[in-house]
Amino acid sequence: MFLSVLSAAGTDPDDTSTPKPPTFEDAQESAGNAASWVEQNWSTWLGIGLRIVLIVTVAIVLRILVRRAITKLIDRMNRTANAVDGTALGGLLVNAERRRQRSQAIGSVLRSVASFVILGTAALMVLGAFEINLAPLLASAGVAGVAIGFGARNLVTDFLSGVFMILEDQYGVGDTIDAGVASGEVIEVGLRVTKLRGENGEIWYVRNGEVKRIGNLSQGWSTAGVDVMVRPDEDLDRVKATLAQVGEDIAKDEPWNERLWGPVEVLGLDSVLLDSMVIRVSAKTMPGKSLGVERELRWRIKRAFDEAGIRIVGGLPLQPGEDAAAADPSAGTAPPSAYASTTSPQSLAASPIPPPPPHLSK
Repeated sequence: MFLSVLSAAGTDPDDTSTPKPPTFEDAQESAGNAASWVEQNWSTWLGIGLRIVLIVTVAIVLRILVRRAITKLIDRMNRTANAVDGTALGGLLVNAERRRQRSQAIGSVLRSVASFVILGTAALMVLGAFEINLAPLLASAGVAGVAIGFGARNLVTDFLSGVFMILEDQYGVGDTIDAGVASGEVIEVGLRVTKLRGENGEIWYVRNGEVKRIGNLSQGWSTAGVDVMVRPDEDLDRVKATLAQVGEDIAKDEPWNERLWGPVEVLGLDSVLLDSMVIRVSAKTMPGKSLGVERELRWRIKRAFDEAGIRIVGGLPLQPGEDAAAADPSAGTAPPSAYASTTSPQSLAASPIPPPPPHLSK
């Protein structure tokens, strides 16, 4: 019947030049093949899908747990530091702003590293579940990593230096440091750049990778040292007693009693010269407060010496008749000169040549 219809339409059933429209039997056969293929491979795809879901779920849960553990660890560190504030040990610790920035930086680095490791491992495991050959991918990643490392080696150096600087707590916000390339007070600490404020108010941006050595002037304690220069004929016992009294007075007054972490000590003679003696005075102070203590000590020592009548080198000049001989009236007179006499050979040689007599000029 189908052939008669084709013949009536003028179409040859054996002619293959024109495509045949799909029939119901062809569609039924294709659906059967697809169903058989799904029936044969559904278990494999179901296993792969379940494996991927399990990998992603475990990675997300593990990342959340690790990040929460890191956050709790950082919070515990802050609570431990806050517990000793106001005690003798608290003076040796960093301030609140420095603790906050340091804990945030450490927590950010640890969380980033943990997320990168966990999610990167999960991504490789998902690709492995699809039976993808990871060898070319890992080789390409290794070559790209080497290229990026050579091209951005300064950036990598700055980042690694910043990480170890923060972990080792070399310096922090509020510290006064000498970084070699610049010095000043630390106002911000980053993983790549450290900001310093200089003595004149300028802000220095120092790359962490350029810092070869650090001199921290704010950790532990500082030393205030004052050199007192007096005349060599002063009574050393009286000078020492006066300096000791100045040290006792400054240790009782506020706010110097908090800035002094030890008694003011008279170390003794630092040098003895013909016109002066140098006596060294030293005291252990709070970090970063040594300059203020030194200025206050000089102020009090000068006033105490004036009251005790102790003269320092460069002070008021001596009055006539006070430990000095009477002035010699001839001390300012110049010695006689040979040119003062008109008949001396020097004066005759230096005088102008007289004019010739009139009879010789003709």
